[in-house]
Amino acid sequence: MDQGNTGFVLISAALVLLMTPGLAFFYGGMVKAKSVVSMMMLSFGSIGLVGVLWVIYGYAISFSNAGVGDFKGIDGWFGIDVNSLFLDAQVKQATGDPAAMTSGHPDLAFVAFQAVFAIITVALISGAIADRAKFGAWMVFAGIWATLIYFPVANWVFNFTLTDGKVTDGGWIVYNLGVHDFAGGTAVHINAGAAGLALAIVLGKRFGFSKGITQPHNVPLTLLGAGLLWFGWFGFNAGSELAADGIASIAFLNTLSAPAAAMLGWLIIEKIKHGKATSIGAASGAVAGLVAITPACDILDPGWGLLLGLLAGALCALAVDLKFALGFDDSLDVVGIHLVGGIFGTLFIGVFGRGIGVISSGDWHQLGAQALGAGAVLVYSFIGALVIGFIIEKTMGFRVKAEDEIAGIDTVVHGEEAYAFGGAHV
Repeated sequence: MDQGNTGFVLISAALVLLMTPGLAFFYGGMVKAKSVVSMMMLSFGSIGLVGVLWVIYGYAISFSNAGVGDFKGIDGWFGIDVNSLFLDAQVKQATGDPAAMTSGHPDLAFVAFQAVFAIITVALISGAIADRAKFGAWMVFAGIWATLIYFPVANWVFNFTLTDGKVTDGGWIVYNLGVHDFAGGTAVHINAGAAGLALAIVLGKRFGFSKGITQPHNVPLTLLGAGLLWFGWFGFNAGSELAADGIASIAFLNTLSAPAAAMLGWLIIEKIKHGKATSIGAASGAVAGLVAITPACDILDPGWGLLLGLLAGALCALAVDLKFALGFDDSLDVVGIHLVGGIFGTLFIGVFGRGIGVISSGDWHQLGAQALGAGAVLVYSFIGALVIGFIIEKTMGFRVKAEDEIAGIDTVVHGEEAYAFGGAHV
């Protein structure tokens, strides 16, 4: 066992887990003061529920080896490897067979690393329904969506075999289509962004929905969350190499520089449109850059990484206004940042990816593959989330009562206040 690589994977997993509390801070600072607890609990609830489901059957679905044939991934989802349920096989390998390693680390280290990816993906969706969702309904949605949408998509994208640096077997998006997605532009960000759009449509608009409907009640909280997200993202991207090597190093550097450039891109658009560069814009721009660089962090030279970040920050700054033009209420811009940023980063590979993009290869095939993969995940996640959300809304109800939404939902849903001893509440 390579203890260095094992430590690298486990530390990376811990960093990615920290991203979900960071997301809770990031989202929590942007909602009303009387909805902070509710907003943050949607993230913490995801940790509790998805963490349990992953151990019971999530890993078995996402990394089943039962699927064979030309369309792997679909077969793998329906043919769950029974030995993977409750991770029994992985425990036996890790504790009894030193040869049962992947790249020198125990399989259980990889299981833990992928678990936190599932958690953060589910939590990301919650920003689209801030200020108006029932906690119980959210937990039901999170469990069903993770089971029917995230786990299968993870199988399509993350479940593959590499031989001499080439994918020789695996889920259909990465193996059959040949999509390059190093750390989850499709499986995480497009997946969550499409689901967020669906839920925003199901729950409808907040009362008084318009530009400036609510101002962030706690800007420092949001900036703290953005900082924790950025810190954890080094584990997200560099950790996806599963080894402390040169690929992890370029992924790490791009995870630093692309979000920095994206922050500038967002602030430039803000200055042009509104005359002021805001701290919320800086935080949002950095997150947009992190989203966009995720699938491409290993395959872009640093100069192209900077360009990706700059363009992604500007694009997402413009995209957040789509909800006003199209009439859906994506409370905290999950669509504008994660869906748009995820699509842009995924397609960028097809043009600028080292050795496979149009610029270096002269071949448009990779761009087509990237577009097909992004589109497939978008459609599958959107339709699935729309159906699941609609059923929940029509049965147990997904949205809180109007009077509770207007007053703020913390005390009604959780019996708590974020600032019980503070001054004026808004």
